[in-house]
Amino acid sequence: MELKPALRALRQSCGATASAVISRDGLVIAADVPEGVSMETFGIMCATLLGAASTANSELRVGIPLHVTVESEDAKMVVVGAGRKALIVAVVGRKGDAALAISKLDEIAETIKMI
Repeated sequence: MELKPALRALRQSCGATASAVISRDGLVIAADVPEGVSMETFGIMCATLLGAASTANSELRVGIPLHVTVESEDAKMVVVGAGRKALIVAVVGRKGDAALAISKLDEIAETIKMI
């Protein structure tokens, strides 16, 4: 699976305004984000977000988070683990479909896990 076309397809399928595949330590592997976004900051913060959720769940002795959703006035950002080494994130605007985005991210994550 080529990652960039899969990320670009999220724009059409669920209204994603940004998406990326990121290593667990925050390095951006592939991305479809608007111009002017600091890839380094975006990658590190997304990895930190999922890592913090995993740590919190571990302390509570509950399962590994399937996804983390951050909701703002005009968008939802969904971060999904893609195996032990990566994660995938999509930002969906108000007119987008966050539930469909989660489903699509899960599909892409399953493919990434096999790489």
